[in-house]
Amino acid sequence: MEVNDARTIESEAEGVAFPRGQAARIYAASFVGTTIEFFDFIVYGTAAALVFPQVFFAGVPSAMGIVFSFATLAIGYAARPLGGIIGGHYGDRYGRKSVLVATMAVMGVSTFLTGLLPPSTKIGILAPILLIVLRVVQGVAVGGEWGGAVLMAVEHAGKKKRGFSATAVAMGSACGVFLAYASFAALGFLSEEQFESFGWRIPFVASIALVIVGMYIRLKVEESPVFLEAKKEAPAESERRLPIFSLIKEQPGRTVVSILTYTGPFMAQAILTTYVITYATTELGLPRQVFLNAMMISLLGMMAMVPVLGALSDRIGRRAIYVPACLAFGVFSFFTFPMVGTGQTWVIFLLFIVGMSFLNAATLGVVGSILSEVFPTRHRYTGASVAYQFAGLIGGGLGPLVAAAMVGSGMHVVSVGIMVGVFCLISAIACYSLGDTRKHELAD
Repeated sequence: MEVNDARTIESEAEGVAFPRGQAARIYAASFVGTTIEFFDFIVYGTAAALVFPQVFFAGVPSAMGIVFSFATLAIGYAARPLGGIIGGHYGDRYGRKSVLVATMAVMGVSTFLTGLLPPSTKIGILAPILLIVLRVVQGVAVGGEWGGAVLMAVEHAGKKKRGFSATAVAMGSACGVFLAYASFAALGFLSEEQFESFGWRIPFVASIALVIVGMYIRLKVEESPVFLEAKKEAPAESERRLPIFSLIKEQPGRTVVSILTYTGPFMAQAILTTYVITYATTELGLPRQVFLNAMMISLLGMMAMVPVLGALSDRIGRRAIYVPACLAFGVFSFFTFPMVGTGQTWVIFLLFIVGMSFLNAATLGVVGSILSEVFPTRHRYTGASVAYQFAGLIGGGLGPLVAAAMVGSGMHVVSVGIMVGVFCLISAIACYSLGDTRKHELAD
């Protein structure tokens, strides 16, 4: 890396100058911002698994209440691609920073309002309707968030540090999930009746304080130097073309492959962290506190492993880590329900440590750099966002919903393992076909 003067450093590959120390500030800002947004998004998923069937779908059979609850969860994931397209459009046209500030504000307000919603026993069908509306808003916000956060980190980094820099978002999402689960675990002293009545609302309402902190941090960061350089050199006709149309016209195949690259791992971790908990607490009668504790321990391990694996991908390549992790995740899915079925605390902890601290860390910690490196600057925000969010729709949204529907209809839980295993195999093949993305240049 060549030092140009006392104030700027030049990215090795891209030749774009950015202030010394800015990369570290961007990493911290991406980490903090993503932590807050994913905290907001995941408290919903946790509540959907633990209490929403009783609060917003009272009066229907337990199995159907679970399906309806996970349907609202899936709706949030369905809205994420729309958020990715909207955020990608403005992020590719006008810059990454403004979109990140807007998405955080929208996410914060929608989460806060969710915590104030009356139950269906008080306002009837209006309760689930308003819940769905707020979940859609959440989905749009987090859909526009991910691409900008990862690109801000990657585009401020040198070529040899992009894998590590991209882990800011993976670390933030892991920390956000950890804080979401910790907030519910801290309410373990409440009785079931108290938790169902008001306890679950506390993390939703309290999240507004985190959003204020995150907004302050994001307003202090500088725009991506790669984006600014590309804007100066962009021809006039490229300014008139919408980024989503540019993406579809120029790279339709790569977009589909990029979506498939993360669908399997997304499905594996989503089912593990949502549906498995619901299944264990409602069908097997296991205490929710065991699973919350297991999740928190495994997430701490994940936060320790993600930066290590991201940095390692800078040395040995993304595929060398990602492909074996996808295959292992697929095989591991067949052991998930039998391990939960033992009812033994140490087995449940082992399940989450292997699944989250190692397998999910290996995929989530690397996918950010992969998706950032496969698209050109003119539609990189859109491409990376669309790929990640459609993977989230299929894996994170439909995955738990389909799992709940299959088991609820009487199918054996092994069918869930087969579904996850097939998608993880597809993801491994898709990733391999993208080539060694760390050799790609970010500047067009």
